[in-house]
Order: sequence, then structure tokens, then C-alpha cells
Amino acid sequence: MEALAFINTVGISGPVSLLFIGVVALIIFGPKKLPQFGRAMGSTLKEFKDATDGMTNFDDKKNSDEQSQDKEVK
Repeated sequence: MEALAFINTVGISGPVSLLFIGVVALIIFGPKKLPQFGRAMGSTLKEFKDATDGMTNFDDKKNSDEQSQDKEVK
């Protein structure tokens, strides 16, 4: 998080900030561990996206059930 604050303070934005983060990650994790780290991050983001989609689908189903019950009452 401190790196992101540094990037915002310096005024670096866009693709340059991503490049900076990539270089820092390369220095910290090394070239051999970086692909493993990338895969782990990708799978984590995919699981998070799937979970949020599931929550959204659940809410949509719940709302449609409530609307159908309202129509039956009227």
C-alpha cells in the first residue's frame, strides 16, 4: 500500500504505475517466483469474481421471487 501512496504522491499514473509495480514485484519475488505469484493472484481474482457473481445472481433471483409474489397478491 505504501508503494501505491508513493506512486500517487509522485504523480505517476496509468501504464507507468503498472510498470513500476511490476518492477518492484520482480525485485521482491524474483524471476522464478513471479509466474507462480501471478497465477496465484489470477486464481484468487477469478474466485473473487465468481463469488461476487454468485451473490449478484442470488440477489437477482431473490428480487424476481419477491416481484412474482407481489403480482400474485395483487
